[in-house]
Amino acid sequence: MTAPLDVLVVGAGPTGLALAAQLRTYGTTFRIVDRSLDRAHESRALAIQPRTLEVLAPFGVTDELVARGNPAMQLRMHLPHRVVQIPLFDIGLADTAYPFLLFLSQAETESVLSEHLRGKDVDVERGTELVRLERTGSSVACRLRRGDGSEEAVEATYVVGCDGAHSTVRAQAGIGFEGYAYPQTFLLADLEVDGLEPGAVHTYMTGAGMLFFFPLGSPATWRLLAMRPPGAPDTEVDLSLLQEITTRYAGSRLALRDPVWMTDFRLHNRGAAHYRSGPFFLAGDAAHIHSPAGAQGMNTGIQDALNLGWKLALVCQGHSPQELLETYEAERAPVGRSVLRFTDRAFTVATSGNPAIRLARTRLAPRLVPLAVRVSGPRGRVFRTVSQLGIHYRRSPASASGSRPPGRGPCAGDRLPDLPRGLQAGTAGPGWHLLLAGPPHLWSDGRLAPVLAGRADVLTVHRLGEQSPWPGVAHGLVRPDGYLGHVSRGADVDGLSVYLDRWLRRV
Repeated sequence: MTAPLDVLVVGAGPTGLALAAQLRTYGTTFRIVDRSLDRAHESRALAIQPRTLEVLAPFGVTDELVARGNPAMQLRMHLPHRVVQIPLFDIGLADTAYPFLLFLSQAETESVLSEHLRGKDVDVERGTELVRLERTGSSVACRLRRGDGSEEAVEATYVVGCDGAHSTVRAQAGIGFEGYAYPQTFLLADLEVDGLEPGAVHTYMTGAGMLFFFPLGSPATWRLLAMRPPGAPDTEVDLSLLQEITTRYAGSRLALRDPVWMTDFRLHNRGAAHYRSGPFFLAGDAAHIHSPAGAQGMNTGIQDALNLGWKLALVCQGHSPQELLETYEAERAPVGRSVLRFTDRAFTVATSGNPAIRLARTRLAPRLVPLAVRVSGPRGRVFRTVSQLGIHYRRSPASASGSRPPGRGPCAGDRLPDLPRGLQAGTAGPGWHLLLAGPPHLWSDGRLAPVLAGRADVLTVHRLGEQSPWPGVAHGLVRPDGYLGHVSRGADVDGLSVYLDRWLRRV
């Protein structure tokens, strides 16, 4: 058996790769394995939300992702007698450096993350399958099998299942996966389309369902997503079938050609009963699977990973107590449940054969959508939800306001908005950051020194002076994932000390 690991990461899709990138930042001992011989080369997930671009920024990969992707800014909704142009993310995103939905193949996303890990001397062990897990006291005995049939015993303190909908980690940890399958069959293809205006998302609404074209760029210009029409034969997916369905939904002016990849699939709406069982954790599709509505799946998985990674690292290094790991499910399970609800509702509206919903889709939508897009308030809230910038952890055990909680400005558990001095949302890693605002007399080094002592390795202090962007807020303690752990309006050194003593040990 090899030397014990802090963490074994099972699954090297976007979720596992992001987790590995964060563990590497902290110097955590880990291995990442995947039973597939190669990374994904099909597009699968196809869009990256603004919040995901933020949380990946500390690893230096976001600029490359943006350079490879297509920041589409408009949706063209093709209705029976008109085309409605809906701006994507034009309002409600003033506090991010990435106010757009980035269309990028999952294959490209995995390529960028894999290249980053190679540059950090991290070997993704492909063709290596987890076959057995067994708890042995304070660690887990893991059995790995390689493609040649040889096996290896590995010991790890924690095991994270990033291994998808059919997760071995979830099954062997005994965690239920509750939900249901949708009855419809869907068709997916990356191909070229003649007659389609570039640079926008196109959707065609009909009584039978919806047809989407997304501006992918690579490995083909367009991603097609369509529901197989009710009563259509369950034949093999080929270009003629896709053209027939496109003509049925969109008319005869679109011509499909040069497919790179085609498939059909069924969709599920399922969530794990728990995100943790002892030393076992779940993230990404191992914890939640749902329809692609709103481009939430891969983004939620990456953010699962980056919520969990720093917590595992600090606990393994002795900087934080075991209780910090309990906050992972407390914070991410509500997000997962919210995504399951949101995508289910959107999917039902888009595909249901219920006469009332079909009427709303084909008759009411053409009248209401043009009016709805003019109302900035609700549209801004929708954009912040879809972009995942609105996620917060205000009810987390790891979120606490000081003795005088803020009236205006952020609350504990909120995402850190973009700030001056180079400290931007999601870029606070790898340690904690204490932002001190207001006149210097509010903070006495003599009072602060005992609180900060022994934490310099993972706690950095920034004095913002009187130019704080938060009226009335004296300090904000920023977690490594860019969310505020502790906030106070006054120079609440005692409250800050209690918080740090609970979550960040002296070393």
